[in-house]
Amino acid sequence: MIGVEVAQLLHQAGLVWKPAPGDRFAIPDRDLDDEVFVLSTMTIEVYAMPEGQVIGFNGTTEWALDDVGFDEALWVPREDQLRDLLGGTFRSLRRTDTGYDVEVTLLGESRKYSAATPEEAYAAALLHLLAACR
Repeated sequence: MIGVEVAQLLHQAGLVWKPAPGDRFAIPDRDLDDEVFVLSTMTIEVYAMPEGQVIGFNGTTEWALDDVGFDEALWVPREDQLRDLLGGTFRSLRRTDTGYDVEVTLLGESRKYSAATPEEAYAAALLHLLAACR
C-alpha cells in the first residue's frame, strides 16, 4: 500500500477520486494520518448533501466521527487502481533484486520507474504521467 505522503503527491498532481466501494482513504491533518479507512456500503459511505459530498461513518461508536467532508479525505489507491490509471501506457511490472520496475510508454518513449513495492513503482509512473498531461 502506498503511504499518505505518496497519495498526497498524486492528489496534488491532479489525480481525481471518484469514490466506489472498496476504495481506501485517509483523513490527514486530524490526528488520523496512520489510519486507512475503506468505503463500504455497510459502514462507510459517500452521501450527497446540499453542502456537498460527505463521507458518513455509519454505526462507528468507537470513532468520534459522524461524517467528514469529501474534500478532507485523501484517496489511497490500491495496486490495481494505480495500474488501471496508467491505462494504455502500462507495459510491464518486473520484480528485481531490490524491488520492482514498472515500464510505461510515455510520449513514444519507454520509461522505467523503480521502487521497493509494486504500488510505489506504479505511483511513481503515474506521477510522471500526470505531470506530462498538464
